[in-house]
Amino acid sequence: MKELVEGFHRFQQSLSKSERESFKKLAGGQNPLALFITCSDSRIDPNWITQSKPGDLFILRNAGNIIPPYGASGGGEAATIEYAVANLGVKEIIVCGHTYCGAMQALLSGPESVADLPAARAWLGHAEATRRITRENYAHLEGNSLLTAAVQENVLVQLENLRTHPVIAAGLVRGTIKLYGWVYKIDKAEVFAYVPGRGQFLALPEHPSVPIPSAMQLAVKRII
Repeated sequence: MKELVEGFHRFQQSLSKSERESFKKLAGGQNPLALFITCSDSRIDPNWITQSKPGDLFILRNAGNIIPPYGASGGGEAATIEYAVANLGVKEIIVCGHTYCGAMQALLSGPESVADLPAARAWLGHAEATRRITRENYAHLEGNSLLTAAVQENVLVQLENLRTHPVIAAGLVRGTIKLYGWVYKIDKAEVFAYVPGRGQFLALPEHPSVPIPSAMQLAVKRII
């Protein structure tokens, strides 16, 4: 806690006049560029990896960047998504997984790995499609390669779950909502974006981020 308090004081002392003015403007409301859905993992910082400023991103975080299908959970995910789109007018949504994800590792390891964590066990049930897709299509992989495949497939599965939310479904029909699938590679500080036409996650500098079309194939052809 000492480090956090000291950091806060350094933050206040380092604020420039223009930065203070920006915060005053933010007090009047927000107009985020995108809804960024990612994992709670402490190694992921959405604002840092996108070099965005306060007010730019509306962020939803949870274990495994999981989006339960609409009506399947009493959590706050549905409310956050609804508010971002209907009230804040967000038009671009990014689901961002990451390598070395503990939630995906637990998912692959089976219920016994979270036997003493009943809430976590129930939560991972919303990624059952990820577990089954990975098990049935990547039996030739093991270790970190298998985990990375699960991370990638989970991004695609959660994008499909996202489509079940009425506010998203309506926006997709109108063409006002764009969905993106990213994976952040922790050890290289690189982002890979899913490119539907290629069926692959490609390095972001190599290929612009492409929105996911209304119908998509839940299959990843290349492991990053």
